[in-house]
Amino acid sequence: MEDYGNHQRISSPGDGTEKKFRSRLAEAADVARRTLESVQALAGTSYCKGVQIHALRRYAIETGCWLDDPSVLGDYVDRGSEHEVYSARDADLVFKLNDFRYADDNLNAFFERIQAHNLYFPDCAYDLIGFALNHEGRVCAVLVQPFIHAEREATPQEIADALMLSGFQPQLEGEYFSNGEYDIFDALPNNVLRGTDGHFYFIDTIIYPTGNEGYSTYRSLSPRFL
Repeated sequence: MEDYGNHQRISSPGDGTEKKFRSRLAEAADVARRTLESVQALAGTSYCKGVQIHALRRYAIETGCWLDDPSVLGDYVDRGSEHEVYSARDADLVFKLNDFRYADDNLNAFFERIQAHNLYFPDCAYDLIGFALNHEGRVCAVLVQPFIHAEREATPQEIADALMLSGFQPQLEGEYFSNGEYDIFDALPNNVLRGTDGHFYFIDTIIYPTGNEGYSTYRSLSPRFL
């Protein structure tokens, strides 16, 4: 087993700029993409999620964005289907350790999803600040997101109305929504908040490119269907 030692050097949100975090997201996506291409060239398969995760851990350690102790992020809040959630103690920020559950055979879907989320929901965009192990010992991406001051969860009808205003239409009686380019899953009340400002914030949805078997992938990986 590799000895990763002590690498508690991750930057906090106040230490760097948004540009730095955006660059880190692009760099990590490039590590995953190049790993996929290498595996495809050698073995002719796209099933390389484990190899990509190993490469990303090595990348995080080499670049100083590996976090040994996630508790330094803030107070542990909850565990969802794919995230461990921490609330920052001194800022309106939420940290999420994403275990790549919804990336099936390789991590390209994860990075595409983060980019798509930030495009459609910029008010609660994610930044990638590093990598860490969650409580289950799984390598996770450490994401940071603005804390939303909410008065309540959105209702299913409010969620549908907001998505349709943005060009997404319900599919399979509202099982998911699509605009012909991306399909949005998991747009449920606990993932969509009505802010104190009256706006709706889609803090945590699953996004796949349309026509990429997203529905079957989502059903196979979501705890809702286990």
